[in-house]
Amino acid sequence: MSDPNNLIRSWDSTLVTPCWWDHVTCNAENSVIRVDLGDANLSGLLVPQLGQLQNLQYFFKNNPLLNQTVPTPPAPTLQQNPSDFCDLTQPRRFSLRDLQIATDNFHRKNLIGRGKFGMVYKGRLINGEPVAIKRLNQKHKYTERSLIRFQVELEISSMIVHPNLLRLHGFCMTPTERLLVYPFMVNGSVASSLRDRSESQPPLDWHKRKRIALGAARGLAYLHDHCDPMVIHRDVKASNIFLDEENEAVVGDFGLVRLMNHKDTHVTSPVCGTIGHVPPEYLSSGKTSEKTDVFGYGVTLLEIITGRRAFDLARLADDDDLLFLDWIKVLKDKRLETLVDADLEGNFEEKEVKELIQVALLCIQSSPLKRPKMSEVVRMLEGEGLAEKWDKWLQNEDIIQQNLHIVDMNSTSNISPDEPSGPMIFELEEIV
Repeated sequence: MSDPNNLIRSWDSTLVTPCWWDHVTCNAENSVIRVDLGDANLSGLLVPQLGQLQNLQYFFKNNPLLNQTVPTPPAPTLQQNPSDFCDLTQPRRFSLRDLQIATDNFHRKNLIGRGKFGMVYKGRLINGEPVAIKRLNQKHKYTERSLIRFQVELEISSMIVHPNLLRLHGFCMTPTERLLVYPFMVNGSVASSLRDRSESQPPLDWHKRKRIALGAARGLAYLHDHCDPMVIHRDVKASNIFLDEENEAVVGDFGLVRLMNHKDTHVTSPVCGTIGHVPPEYLSSGKTSEKTDVFGYGVTLLEIITGRRAFDLARLADDDDLLFLDWIKVLKDKRLETLVDADLEGNFEEKEVKELIQVALLCIQSSPLKRPKMSEVVRMLEGEGLAEKWDKWLQNEDIIQQNLHIVDMNSTSNISPDEPSGPMIFELEEIV
């Protein structure tokens, strides 16, 4: 087929559904009803497979250069056993007008978050349903990296189905806009609940923090063990763990994910993530694996316990004469009150705090081979196997001193402690 304007080059055969392509329109059941390239000056023969689109109503109208003889759709075949498939509802494709109405034309009053690649608005659909709408920044709309990130997040978040993972509700793609629509998380993120809550919002109590830790671990374990290929999140942090109306943890923001075969030990990629959550082997070599997420989870767990940002945790020596290497001593001396978030006002179980700190320290070991899998973390949080792993780890003091090393923050010494007002996304070349 001749395509002088290169319009069909934007087609990606790896898309989960053709409904995501700009030139295709689908109905509510995600069946293709319209393919609109009539003014593209295409010429040539059409493939007979187009006849399998049983709901197609409009196709290349008013284009005499195309052979528009599309075969009659074949008779429907017997449906296979439904148990052979996952019952996945495809995300809805919204019109730009739908989302403009939902957000009052993206009014500033509805802005609830921002990041390097876009802003997030609270909206309300015409049926009254509240949603969170991520809008790609104008300056990033046509860069290769931002478009890849948009497509990755679109595909991954529309396929995963787990109560502790944020699933895409819908999307919008036009020549000028890229938007993702998610369910609105009424309790915000873990980060906002820990550090940016309003005066009227009570602090997260210890029971909720434990439940959040377990829920996030279950979501990550699903990505690692139940997806094929494995999904590596690569940006596990408190601001990417959201809280629903029951304060259940929901892991989101899949724009930086990498896929990895289960038989592989790692994949190599440009370093990205958030300062304080990136493990040393990823910073030094670009090698990432599921253990990258384990490290980020361990740091996040310490944030949940202490209420501090990871960026601030690395500077505890300036505040309390306490380094990460002293956490073991704190556990031995039972001085947990020096670590636990003051917002808890002492209302926590010391045994449970000690156990969560132990899990976190096992997760942030410098060697990725020594870190537990997320499925093991889930079992430890559920009360299985932690004592044995912790005792084994304590057997060699030299190993302890080596394995409690967190990312050397000297590489970011040129950044003022007051500079990061929120999550900082970076590339390796930006911090070297």
